[in-house]
Amino acid sequence: MSSHQQPKTMKQQTTNRNLKVIARAPFHVYYEGQATVVSGANKVGKFDVLPGHADFFSVMNPGEVIIETQKGPVSFNIANGIISVRNDEVMLFVNM
Repeated sequence: MSSHQQPKTMKQQTTNRNLKVIARAPFHVYYEGQATVVSGANKVGKFDVLPGHADFFSVMNPGEVIIETQKGPVSFNIANGIISVRNDEVMLFVNM
């Protein structure tokens, strides 16, 4: 970055980025594709994963998972699961 360029704000950095999401159970794929937000809950509480999110790994609480896509939300309920986030890639393994 040259000295006259301003650093991008978080909003500018994430505006044109998407998450690559895979949400699956042992015998079912709930969603695989691009998304703007993944929402769920863990022991600490509800959380949202957006593009640019820090690396994250967590056991998920039972409840609703919502994946926001350009075609609309994809939602499903889980009994248990884990989520892994790294470099805008989100992997959900649920109902194991």
